Amino acid sequence: MSKTFSISELAAEFDITTRSIRFYEDQGLLHPSRRGQTRIYSSKDRVRLKLILRGKRLGFSLAETRELFDLWDETLSGSEKQLQLLLKTINGKRAELEQQLKDIAMVQLELDSAEARCLEALQELEQKKMTVE
Repeated sequence: MSKTFSISELAAEFDITTRSIRFYEDQGLLHPSRRGQTRIYSSKDRVRLKLILRGKRLGFSLAETRELFDLWDETLSGSEKQLQLLLKTINGKRAELEQQLKDIAMVQLELDSAEARCLEALQELEQKKMTVE
């Protein structure tokens, strides 16, 4: 018999709220069985939750994660399709991050320039104070 998990066990293991887990279930990403009102999560649900959280850290949307899961579930060849989609998504995320890095570098240059102008203006004010006194 494969190991099962309660919602509180998964929440504690992954340091997230039970509400988050229920949200992922509502989004169709997790499919626990039920014993009365109690949710029973399988090892597959646990792995999916781990992948959801990893994807979230990497900037994947829930829609992108769902698409990967759907491909995996859909066919035996889903593995190859899933990997191709994952590579495409990774390349897209990498391009986004590279653009963000360029944008950050540009903002840093603009801040450096603004800081230099402020310091110059302060120096000029100090010099004017000195000549007036």
